[in-house]
Amino acid sequence: MAKRNTITKQLILDSLKNSKSAVSQEILQKELGEAVDRATIYRVLNSFCEDGIVHKILGDDGKYYFAICVNCSEKKHKHNHFHFRCLSCGKIECLPNEMEVKLPEGYQSVNFNGFISGYCKDCSNSSLFKQQ
Repeated sequence: MAKRNTITKQLILDSLKNSKSAVSQEILQKELGEAVDRATIYRVLNSFCEDGIVHKILGDDGKYYFAICVNCSEKKHKHNHFHFRCLSCGKIECLPNEMEVKLPEGYQSVNFNGFISGYCKDCSNSSLFKQQ
């Protein structure tokens, strides 16, 4: 059975695609305002995860963030990359290098959550950061 593409789903998807970084449900809620309620955003984001449209990132702040998938499908997510959160501007990015984690024989990986905090290129190059 095909899933319906509603106006609400399209609003959320457009917001994710236009974002320059991974976003939390809270960020989407602020951006969309009263056009979409919190429970609907949560349900749509989880649906997008199941469909291979976005991947979920557990941040070092305990919040989940969502980023558009590249080359993923419903059955095969490939996200063995680190995520980076800037301590200054708060932007969360998927870093481009895939990581290979060698597990002991008989172990099977289901999830990879690599997370790094620090200062992004823009913030570490800012004059305010250089003065410290």
